[in-house]
Amino acid sequence: MTYSLVWDLDSIFPGGSHSTQLEQRLTELKEQSKTYHQLIEQWTPENDADYQELQQILTLQGTISDGFSQCNSFINALSSADTKDKKAKILSGDLFSLLPAIQLAETIFTKKLTEISDEHWQTVTALPAFESIAFRLNEIRRDGMQLLTEQEENIINTLSLDGLNAWSSHYDTIVASILIPFKEGDNTTMLSAGQAFNRMMSDPNPEIRAELFNSWEKAWSDKAPLLADTLNHLDGFRLSDYKLHGVSDFLEKPLNYNRMQKETLDVMWATIQKNKQPFIDFLTRKAQLFGKEKMDWQDQDAPIILGDLQEKTYSFNEAADFILENFEKFSPKMATFAKGAFEKSWIEAEDRPDKRPGGYCTELPESQESRIFMTFGNSINEVATLAHELGHAFHSSVMWDLPSLDREYAMNVAETASTFAELIVADATLKEAKTPEEKINLLDTKMQNAIAMFMNIHSRFIFENSFYEARQKGLLSEDEITELMLEAQKESYQDSLGTYHPHFWASKLHFFIDDVPFYNFPYTFGYLFSMGIYAYANKQGSDFEDQYIALLRDTASMTSEDLAKKHLGVDLTQPDFWQAGIDQVLKDVNEFMELTEGYIN
Repeated sequence: MTYSLVWDLDSIFPGGSHSTQLEQRLTELKEQSKTYHQLIEQWTPENDADYQELQQILTLQGTISDGFSQCNSFINALSSADTKDKKAKILSGDLFSLLPAIQLAETIFTKKLTEISDEHWQTVTALPAFESIAFRLNEIRRDGMQLLTEQEENIINTLSLDGLNAWSSHYDTIVASILIPFKEGDNTTMLSAGQAFNRMMSDPNPEIRAELFNSWEKAWSDKAPLLADTLNHLDGFRLSDYKLHGVSDFLEKPLNYNRMQKETLDVMWATIQKNKQPFIDFLTRKAQLFGKEKMDWQDQDAPIILGDLQEKTYSFNEAADFILENFEKFSPKMATFAKGAFEKSWIEAEDRPDKRPGGYCTELPESQESRIFMTFGNSINEVATLAHELGHAFHSSVMWDLPSLDREYAMNVAETASTFAELIVADATLKEAKTPEEKINLLDTKMQNAIAMFMNIHSRFIFENSFYEARQKGLLSEDEITELMLEAQKESYQDSLGTYHPHFWASKLHFFIDDVPFYNFPYTFGYLFSMGIYAYANKQGSDFEDQYIALLRDTASMTSEDLAKKHLGVDLTQPDFWQAGIDQVLKDVNEFMELTEGYIN
């Protein structure tokens, strides 16, 4: 079967950014928000004897949440697939203009929840109607303790539209204007940021990688003054918001969002830090295979081609078939789901101009579907990315029957299913290797993920931590921000690289996302957490599938620590679990070092 490289969005809202059905849904959302506000204003907890009114409020809350997510995912999909779709940007503004009214209603609702006595609250959350969502209700009530007055919260939320949200959107506008010149022979092609990045990091020709990297750095350097303003004001707004709410630790919100203890985060990074030397040795060995003493930034993901090896490439159809075949071995339900995603054209994979860089999976809760965005380039890396995003989509699919509140899983556990799916594909390709050269190539491909998690993402965490600390004292110049990025990379990579990427802060979308700060450490958590699940799956065999789905269904209704204890029997605040995951990766490092020993002069 031939699968489409272009996704189907018309089945969601026909007509793209000119969809009348989308306009109607936005109008309905506005009316539902008014009703939501009225119900909350009228609700008096002590007079709600049978709690029917509370149930009605929560039901409408779920309807609005799902509707907003549906519209936002669709509009963002339009912008991602065509960065020149100006109407989509206007629609995004229209959608987010509804937020202050919704947030005001939620503020009033949350404050009413906090006014309920602890004794009464225990009675409410024990009732059958609320028992399944008690964990989330407790979180909402906890966060409500920090709220300001309704009027003050409304002012902050309203100002966010032209503050926090606007600066994040401004980043997208700047990125859409970036074109990277690339010369091939006598012809010069202007590449979008997404096209240039894919070519720069994966082209087998080192000269092309170096040329593109220099052009890439220059392009982001040219935009650095604008992007420094953007980052300063985006995070400055967030820090002001924290201060107004009495939050002094800028990690408090991201940790609460990810339902993680600071102790867990600290022990994870500390364990990684103790194990960095083998990964430094891996990077140095890879550089030596390229004829260099030290690894250059743009070579980290470059393929290793030894002898007569021709790096295996995959058409989109071949990638789909390979993923489906190997998903089937671990979870027939996951394979069936992924097959449906291909057949129903849920994936945007075409390599064309005017697409934004990167890849993601987005949820459509009203239609109980997902959409996957990426640019497929025929390499094993894109096959892994495709499997990764399908893992996200599968995670969502097993939770569609749950209440809206019990589907709000955090980013760290969101990366569990995706990384697990990616591991399946990585190990499958290794098993198919027929020569040492091919195995070296595939081990390197698999290791690229580990290097990203332990080195690159660690540098992002170090940078963001340093930036927030400095930003609390005032604005930073573009040079100061760039220096912080360079210092973070050198610290994380233990100063082992030949070249670095000083303007990485400018090129990385994750630093400019408005809704989730510290969009970094959850990736590493999810990677190592999935390692534990993968090892567990290999031991359990055919009994694994239902246990895995049970774990995924619990991801929004307990802390990370409790989730690990319940389903894996491990303590995340101790180094043992993290070391066990790293030890699995070190097996690949050791095998790579042994296989490549004979290729070093």
